[in-house]
Amino acid sequence: MTEPRSTPSDPGSSAQAGDAAHALPDRLSVDPRSPHFAADLLERGITILFNGKERFDVEEYCLSEGWIKVPAGKTLDRRGRPLLIKLKGEVQASLR
Repeated sequence: MTEPRSTPSDPGSSAQAGDAAHALPDRLSVDPRSPHFAADLLERGITILFNGKERFDVEEYCLSEGWIKVPAGKTLDRRGRPLLIKLKGEVQASLR
């Protein structure tokens, strides 16, 4: 019997693997203490569209649940961090 030949990998499969590596997580936070923090993605830059408008003040987002957390003005919580409010709507995220 002969050994089965290995077929060269499909060029499209390597591009798909690259896209999977660049896929954004469902949930991401800019707070380093959060379990949803990813410094490498934040360094690359992420664009958040909320209800069709680009937002620059997003602290955390969740794509599947459709919400973002943004600071509530200049209000601070008792630990001195910005008080966050959750806004629900259509959330889209992409790399810059």
